[in-house]
Amino acid sequence: PQTGRLALYLLGLRATCPPPKPHRALVTWLKYYLEEDWRGSRQHGHPVTSYYQYGLGVLALCAHHKRVREEVIRRLLEAQHRGRLGHSTVDTEAVLALAFACLERRRLVGAGLAAELRATVQRVSRSMAQAQGPEGIIGNIYSTPWALQVFLATGMCHTEPSYGQAMAALLENLDAFGTAATMAQVLPVLHGHSYLDIAFMSCQEELDTLTPLDVEPPTEVPGNKTVRLVVECAQPWCFELQLYDQRVSMPATASLLDVLWAATAQEPHFKFDTQDTPQGPYLTQVLGLEARQEKRNYWQLLTAPSTPLQTGIADYIPHDGETLILRLSEW
Repeated sequence: PQTGRLALYLLGLRATCPPPKPHRALVTWLKYYLEEDWRGSRQHGHPVTSYYQYGLGVLALCAHHKRVREEVIRRLLEAQHRGRLGHSTVDTEAVLALAFACLERRRLVGAGLAAELRATVQRVSRSMAQAQGPEGIIGNIYSTPWALQVFLATGMCHTEPSYGQAMAALLENLDAFGTAATMAQVLPVLHGHSYLDIAFMSCQEELDTLTPLDVEPPTEVPGNKTVRLVVECAQPWCFELQLYDQRVSMPATASLLDVLWAATAQEPHFKFDTQDTPQGPYLTQVLGLEARQEKRNYWQLLTAPSTPLQTGIADYIPHDGETLILRLSEW
């Protein structure tokens, strides 16, 4: 389960151009985690973590010039071709595309497989351009930097109108990127880079220009708010659509995650569970109903009547009187 987090750490470490010895053991651990993760896939049909985390692991190994078994690469290609990557498709396809591009360009695979990887990356890039919404967003606002990284990695940023439209949408929504993980995805794009560039950095001594920044704490907003929390199950095996419908009170600055905790305090039978991801907590279970990748379902977050949220449960701040819907849906 440490695959994604360790991969991100090693990508960041490689970007700082460290001496080789300190992180060799970490690279070995990542290779071990990837093998354990893939061993679970033989039982479940997918990595124990997710294709997203596994793709990050392959990208990190490639950035450190480590090979990945051809069997693993071909299984990833097959999952991508057959649409088995999960509901966060843009993010996952982008991470795998960057990993494939890295393996091909660093010549860590044979010529035949390299041609397949190159064709897949180009196909993913075109599909992302076709999936762009009218406002320029690809997937959702957090997926858009990943799509832009693919455009940059494939050179489509110079020829694809979708790149300029997506970048404009990104600049209009920079306030959404308030966590370290989301900032790490968007900052390279704003400077015209992708995570793929980490593998090809020419390390040289640089002056330490990082200085502490004095940031004033956010101003407290006084008062409380009340939101309506609705839980729905849109699956055919559920006895009824609506499973929960209550008003919940909490401080005015509370997030959706705070709303869920307030609901548990208000009614002890209300239970939920989350999973930590690089983008923050991900809702996995509500009222005993679990979202499972093998069942192709997930907890969809909406604001009434049917607008999907563009942020996670820890980042979305509902307003007073809003109706929030948690819907177990299929992807």
